[in-house]
Amino acid sequence: MIDVKAVRADPEPFRRGVARKGTDPAVVDRLLEADVARRALQSRTDDLRAELKAAGREIAPAAPEAKAALVESMATLKTELSQLEKARVEAEETFEGLLLAIPNPAHESVPDGETDDDNVEVMRSSDPPPEIDGLRDHHDLGTALGVIDTESGARVSGSRFAYLLGDAVRIQVALERLALDLLEPKGFVPVVPPVLVREEAMYGTGFFPTDRAQIYATEADDLYLVGTSEVPLAALHADEILDASDLPLRYLGISSCFRREAGTYGKDTRGIFRVHQFDKFEMFSFVEPGASWDEHDFLLECQREVFDALGLVYRVVNVCGGDLGAPAAKKYDIECWLPSEGRWREATSTSNTTDYQARRLKVRVRDAGSSGTVVAHTLNGTAVAVGRMITFLLEQGQQPDGSVVVPDALVARGAPAVLGPPS
Repeated sequence: MIDVKAVRADPEPFRRGVARKGTDPAVVDRLLEADVARRALQSRTDDLRAELKAAGREIAPAAPEAKAALVESMATLKTELSQLEKARVEAEETFEGLLLAIPNPAHESVPDGETDDDNVEVMRSSDPPPEIDGLRDHHDLGTALGVIDTESGARVSGSRFAYLLGDAVRIQVALERLALDLLEPKGFVPVVPPVLVREEAMYGTGFFPTDRAQIYATEADDLYLVGTSEVPLAALHADEILDASDLPLRYLGISSCFRREAGTYGKDTRGIFRVHQFDKFEMFSFVEPGASWDEHDFLLECQREVFDALGLVYRVVNVCGGDLGAPAAKKYDIECWLPSEGRWREATSTSNTTDYQARRLKVRVRDAGSSGTVVAHTLNGTAVAVGRMITFLLEQGQQPDGSVVVPDALVARGAPAVLGPPS
């Protein structure tokens, strides 16, 4: 969540920043009004408690006639305190609700805009290659090669589920091995986190309340299936004070992920590009506040190293304000060329969430020799989203005869050199 003290000191940057995300800037003023109201009620409540305490001390030594007046006065104070306490709780709930609903303001370097059409290209690995003869999309290609089975997935689990078979599984394992080989030497600690988390973790990372519609819930247990291991990784150090000398802390989350994909009816229904269940390698960093922008660039370079190792055609875009999620102050997407659609499609992203998640989760940093603490900054970035990566590898690697050439980096890690051609 945002820093209320900073909003009190200078609300205008927050008004501008949330407006660029498509949020009504008046919510900042409502927050300030609610803040004034709850603080005034808290102050009056504290005063009344002090008056009651003082009156209580005066009763014992008071004369009988004075005691009666004091008892009556205390009864009046208790009634007023009870009413004030109820109003204070309501004011606090209003304030907290507004605070949770306000997104992290967009950084000044984020481009204006509302949709991915407004994202700004930063660089590209190369121009898209010419179209090959007999081009097939990844679904038809994977089905013909016997490595993707969406028909059985739909029969067993419903739409947007699939079976990966044979060589597709070998490619997945090789992708995971590649991510480990490239990222462990950079200080990322591999982690297999829980993928069922409590509501507090969802609120702490900013996915609740805004993205609740995308999350699967197990109502009997009050647990939620995560759409990214960012959630359990961020919560790993909740309510902790980290030593600055230990930072950055970098983790590589390895997990299955689950998304309801609400609001995408009829979109990307073929194949495995947008599914309800997928595996993902997620980078996550805890850093000091002054280091988060350099760390953001570092995570992007880590992602690019994976894509360069695979020889994929991709570009990097600076995501516009209206296309940012609630937690991110800035986000880069890596988009790969998808030949069957003749356009760039998102493959991975990396976000600087500054202090937004850490403030909710109470993750702080203490400098060596200092008694004071500051709120940490957190960042995340996907190294490999398996289903999407296989989509791009199949389509970009396909040959006129229907076979698929697999990158050497994956062959070296156990994947087949060529898939097909289909019979």
